[in-house]
Amino acid sequence: MIDKTIFENKKAAYFTLGCKLNFAETSAIGKQLAEQGIRKIQPGETADICIINTCSVTESADKKCRQAIRKIGRQHPGAFVVVVGCYAQLKPDDASRIEGVNLVLGTGQKADILSHLIQHAGDSKTVVSPIKEIREFIPSCSKDDRTRHFLKVQDGCDYFCSYCTIPFARGRSRNGSIADLVKMAEEAGNEGGKEIVLTGINIGDFGKSTGETFFDLIQALDRVESVERFRISSIEPNLLSDEMIEFIAQSQRFAPHFHIPLQSGSDEVLRLMRRKYNTELFVSKIKKIKELLPDAFIGVDVIVGVRGEKEAYFEASEQLIESLPISQLHVFAYSERPGTQALNIDYVVPPKIKQERSRRLLELSDRKLRKFYQSQIGTTHRVLFEHTRRGHQMHGFTENYLKVEAEYNRFWINKPKSVTLTGFNEEKMTLTL
Repeated sequence: MIDKTIFENKKAAYFTLGCKLNFAETSAIGKQLAEQGIRKIQPGETADICIINTCSVTESADKKCRQAIRKIGRQHPGAFVVVVGCYAQLKPDDASRIEGVNLVLGTGQKADILSHLIQHAGDSKTVVSPIKEIREFIPSCSKDDRTRHFLKVQDGCDYFCSYCTIPFARGRSRNGSIADLVKMAEEAGNEGGKEIVLTGINIGDFGKSTGETFFDLIQALDRVESVERFRISSIEPNLLSDEMIEFIAQSQRFAPHFHIPLQSGSDEVLRLMRRKYNTELFVSKIKKIKELLPDAFIGVDVIVGVRGEKEAYFEASEQLIESLPISQLHVFAYSERPGTQALNIDYVVPPKIKQERSRRLLELSDRKLRKFYQSQIGTTHRVLFEHTRRGHQMHGFTENYLKVEAEYNRFWINKPKSVTLTGFNEEKMTLTL
């Protein structure tokens, strides 16, 4: 039994860097501390405890983590600073050396943060388990500051792509049970949650822990009547089956919104990356989606400048992306990560060329997004408007992830509203009523 008196009148601040999964996990930590009487700080207050959930997907992410930790220490002088997340797992010594840091917890420890706070409240400590020992799945369902919840359904990855450190930061693929996840979704819906985003590291790989499948999961969630819509955060193309696309096409709850990592439109580069698919398979998935769901939003991840990406390979990738009916690109410049197999590849892309390739793909993304928005003028969709008010305006998102702007109406907040989209504000990248 935890002695709650040690947390009396304590205030905590929470800071999250990186992916939606991190945000879900930070929320779970916040709930855990709130149950012990530790309240979240209000604007202008100084925290007694600072929890920083970090990312380490690139060298730039590491740098942002270090900057954020130092900044938070200055903003909350005297606070007990706890660093968790991927940066803490991969570079615990670096994190512990940052001035003001009291406690560094690895992937296997952050779910039990309370006991570590009690045990190490008077000293500084680093507690990180070897990643091979991390097998437990910690569920979480969090609400963001808008209208949606994030349901963590899976964690870890077994893929070991040549450029990626995520398996070393998160561990092997593992997941919750469908029964437990459905219960969490039902509870979120009964509490007023209208939209739930399914999050994880490699969610299509769901089932390693329980002998179930991701398709089993989405079929079960589709029967949760208290939730208006579900979104799939990201799914590998080789794990997005045609059967799954066909199911989503007739579903009343799963949004026609896909986020699919491509990483490169060159088969040669995909082989160097050790990805599990080729461009032919990727193209077939895009075509299948558009055949059944012509208004679907399709976001695609691309990495430029990886080792081995010669000019001809990038040109082939750009041309393939140009030819596909996708809606938006998320472009990342390759970052060298210690311990990865990609460091054994000889050809290194110069930084200026990486920047130029990023610029070209970002411009391509902008053209595609504008074209997609313009194609939706005159269509009718259901919008979930959010709490945020900007002057006399409010905004929300359709099921196919169009951002919609309207005159503020408090009665529309978090209530599905059927609207016809009649205009396009190109400056704000929003559709209007």
